[in-house]
Amino acid sequence: MTTENAGAVEPLPLTGERTVPGIAEENYWFRRHEIVYARLLDRCAGKTVLEAGSGEGYGADMIAGVATKVIGLDYDASAVAHVRARYPRVEMIQGNLAALPLDDASVDVVVNFQVIEHLWDQSQFLRECLRVLRPGGELLISTPNRITFSPGRDTPLNPFHTRELNADELTELLVDAGFEVALMTGVHHGATLKALDAKHGGSFIDAQIERALAGEPWPAELTADVAAVSVDDFDLITEDIDASLDLVAIAVKR
Repeated sequence: MTTENAGAVEPLPLTGERTVPGIAEENYWFRRHEIVYARLLDRCAGKTVLEAGSGEGYGADMIAGVATKVIGLDYDASAVAHVRARYPRVEMIQGNLAALPLDDASVDVVVNFQVIEHLWDQSQFLRECLRVLRPGGELLISTPNRITFSPGRDTPLNPFHTRELNADELTELLVDAGFEVALMTGVHHGATLKALDAKHGGSFIDAQIERALAGEPWPAELTADVAAVSVDDFDLITEDIDASLDLVAIAVKR
C-alpha cells in the first residue's frame, strides 16, 4: 500500500460484495483473500499484469510492487476512483469484464481473485482473458469452493454471487475457454484457524456470520480472534481439494 496516500483517501464502504482492509471484523475475509496474492505474487514479477475486477485495489497495489506494469479494471465507478486516488502505481480503467478493453495478446498475466462467482457470463469472461493474454501467459484465478461455501445448495448463499463452482466445474470452464490448467489447489485453515474452529463451536466462520446477522456488537473475544488472523494462518495445498475453502487455479494460454 502507498502509505503516503492511504490516510488521505476515504475508505470504500463495506457492502458485502467486496472485502476491504483495515476493518477488524472483516479481517478474516480480508486475509483469506490476501493469501492468494501473497502466494502467487512471484508469478507477476517483471510482467505486464491485468487485474480483472480489482475492487478496493489493495491486491493490484501488492502486484505493482513486483510487476513491470499493473492495469486494474473494475466496472464500479466508485472503486475506479478510489484506486486512482489511493494506489497511483496502478493504471486504473473502468470497463466490463465480458468485453475487456484491451488489445489482443497485450498482457502477460491476468489476475482474477474472488470475482468470477459474481459474473453472469463466466465463459465469455474466460474467453476474453485468453484473448488479451500473450502466448504462454497465465490466468491466476480464485473463487469460493461451492462444496464448502454453499453446502447442499443449488443457489449461492451470498446474494452477490451468481454461480459458484467446484474444482471440476472450474476446470471444465477453463479448458472449454481454451486454457490448459497447470495447477488446481485450494485454501485451507492452518493450525491456528483449526484451533479457532474448535474454540468457537466447531466453525470460526459460522461464529462470525451469526454475529454479523444478529446486528449487534461483536463479543470482544471474537473480535480479537478475528483481528489477529494473518495470511500465515491459511494453507494453500493441492490435497483434499473438495474440502478447500477457496479454489485457486493457474491456467496457461498455449
